[in-house]
Amino acid sequence: MRQLLTVSLLFLPLFIVAQELSDKQNNSFIFTTEVMVGQSAESNSNYPERNLQYQLWANFGWDQSKNWQEWAQRMKKVRTGIGLGYTNFGNSDSLGSAITLMPNIEFNAFRSDRLKVNVGMGGSYFTKKYDPLTNPNNQGITTDLAWSFRLFMYYNFLTGEKIDWRMGIGYSHHSNGHTRLPNQGVNSFLLSLSADLKSNIANTSEEIDINRYTRSSYSYLSLRSGYGINVLSGAYNDKKGIYTVSGAYGKVLNNTFRIGVGAYYRFYQHYYDYIEGNESLVQDGREFESFKMNPGWNASNIGIYLNGEFLLNHFGIDLGIGYNLHKPAYKIDWRINQGWDNTPREIPEYWMLGEFDSKFKLKHAILTRMGLKYYLIGTTKAPKNNLYLGFHINANLGQADFTELSLGYVYSFNFMNREDKP
Repeated sequence: MRQLLTVSLLFLPLFIVAQELSDKQNNSFIFTTEVMVGQSAESNSNYPERNLQYQLWANFGWDQSKNWQEWAQRMKKVRTGIGLGYTNFGNSDSLGSAITLMPNIEFNAFRSDRLKVNVGMGGSYFTKKYDPLTNPNNQGITTDLAWSFRLFMYYNFLTGEKIDWRMGIGYSHHSNGHTRLPNQGVNSFLLSLSADLKSNIANTSEEIDINRYTRSSYSYLSLRSGYGINVLSGAYNDKKGIYTVSGAYGKVLNNTFRIGVGAYYRFYQHYYDYIEGNESLVQDGREFESFKMNPGWNASNIGIYLNGEFLLNHFGIDLGIGYNLHKPAYKIDWRINQGWDNTPREIPEYWMLGEFDSKFKLKHAILTRMGLKYYLIGTTKAPKNNLYLGFHINANLGQADFTELSLGYVYSFNFMNREDKP
């Protein structure tokens, strides 16, 4: 059951987004072939030796310039797509390869038609992963399936009627979202050569009048409930739940950008079970014995956050950063995972544990969050009431904390009524 949930959390949003981005009404189809070469950083000490990494990529994209929806016109010359990629990490025996499926969005950079930024988030299947006996030095990925993210900048150096040639530079990241340890992640830096094959298969004769969209701003209130999964450490490597409730208030600008502030409460089952089970670090005479006086409160997390979102009709790209006001059991987490490797369940008094240094203070304080949303009613209609499914990676300042599925409700004040078409 938990394996099925993990698969759903990784790949269900890709099919939902694919359905949304494949709406070709008034859009031109663009097929992109891309070759990338680069190097992945060492994920851990004694990381396997490797040659240059290479990737082969095919992207099925749609130019949204002729899309009548407001988000497409506000963002100007935006492109959406679904990418399919193959990666060879330069060591077939230890690192293997990955197959990636990734929705992505591309837009002009610095108001230049030649400079483009492409951002994508999806999932990957890995042919090789960490194994304590047969593959102990590859601590980057421990699961068959992992989240994937990429950020690239392209320069269009040769433009033709049917083909545009581009070169680029970028970064890619793979992580299982803290669903199994070790999970050091795979970070790669790459150079790219690609070709856009253009085909004007859509009816583009109708011109779009951007002036039909007046500047707008309205308030919203959002509530959500989420369920996440993660593991605590190598000795507690079974998946357990994180339960979240959250609310936010903010503004929607031009029916395209949502920005707000909010607060959240989380309950970590792993933290609660560790404290309630009288495990090593909370036993009498140990550092966190006081946590046993109120295990539920000490397994909780309360904080505030700032949220930003790009609204692409049924599809939302969601980013957030927050501050943890209360997360005491994270100290146990840090002590176990940032000291000597392979910390046992019964921790001896002499064991070297993680230190509460400046790195800890930052990760203890700062929440980051990134993910995808799918709205029941397209945001182009600016409905008064809406529901969404959310799929997110939550992190402690970039270090994966847990993978989450959420259900949310949005209420819009002074909502707008607009026709779907000009």
